[in-house]
Amino acid sequence: MPSLSASLVRGAVTSPFKRAGRDGATLPAVRLTLPAAPVAPGPLATYRRICGFTGPGSTAGSGREATGHPPPLTYPHVLAFPLAMRLMTGRAFPLPVVGLVHTWIEITRHRTAYIDEPLELTVYAAELAPHRRGTEVTMATEARVAGTLVWESRSGYLSRHATAPGAGTDADTQAGPGTDAEAATGTDAEAGARDGAAAGAGAGGGGRSPAVRPSPPATGGLPPVAEWRLPGDLGRRYGAASGDRNPIHLYPLTARLFGFPRAIAHGMWTVARCLAEAGEPERIRHVRAGFRAPVLLPATVTYAADAAGGAFELRDGGGRLHLTGTITRDA
Repeated sequence: MPSLSASLVRGAVTSPFKRAGRDGATLPAVRLTLPAAPVAPGPLATYRRICGFTGPGSTAGSGREATGHPPPLTYPHVLAFPLAMRLMTGRAFPLPVVGLVHTWIEITRHRTAYIDEPLELTVYAAELAPHRRGTEVTMATEARVAGTLVWESRSGYLSRHATAPGAGTDADTQAGPGTDAEAATGTDAEAGARDGAAAGAGAGGGGRSPAVRPSPPATGGLPPVAEWRLPGDLGRRYGAASGDRNPIHLYPLTARLFGFPRAIAHGMWTVARCLAEAGEPERIRHVRAGFRAPVLLPATVTYAADAAGGAFELRDGGGRLHLTGTITRDA
């Protein structure tokens, strides 16, 4: 397993030598793969607890994961993230990882994979496209069992830079003016972009046709379902469970180095927590989510969803959106 810490250091070193938006930039035509291996039950049980997955899947009271149940839909993304960061901080990757903003994610389960099935993980960069706020890269992660694709994700990451008027083909639905950005040195940077903030994240390199970019609804008016009080150490606890110890999530002091008054919650935690709250997470086969604004810790947030359970959002007490998304379940 590649070291996420080493990738963060490499990203900080190489980013000053890369310039987003340069003519002729191309993505590395390489796929990075982790050999097939069963999911480790201990770390998975910890991940389930911190994200609120309390249904089938864990042996009650033992901290052990039952082998007859699938991991949460978001978990393969967590397993592959260090490998993705290795690709994105490599010399051939055209964008500086310091400054990338994670604007959306789309995950699809093609068939249920259980934790005792050896899972092969592959990451690659699927597409590089002009965006009206800069350049967007679409990152892909795939999971296979015995050579069969069982799970995949697509993520959009925006490298912000000056563009000509009218440049770019993508409507900026996640990164509107006046919203915050997650500043980072190389992990999942969620939210709408604030000028001058730096962020980072990734997966990795070249092959299949990318999925259509999702545009989750920005309703801000779904009925409330639950209120969560998030502790100040949530970033440290999730970082220990996921391996994502980005300094912006850990302490107020380290977050202030990147322009935030306090530590912020991981965006991938907010997605996972919403899926857990949605109920029957083992039946969710597709989710798409747009990151709108970071959650400053500690915080009180409201999870809201429509009556059918298809659309959801996370917002603060004033109605400001942190996350919007849609869910599709098995029939």
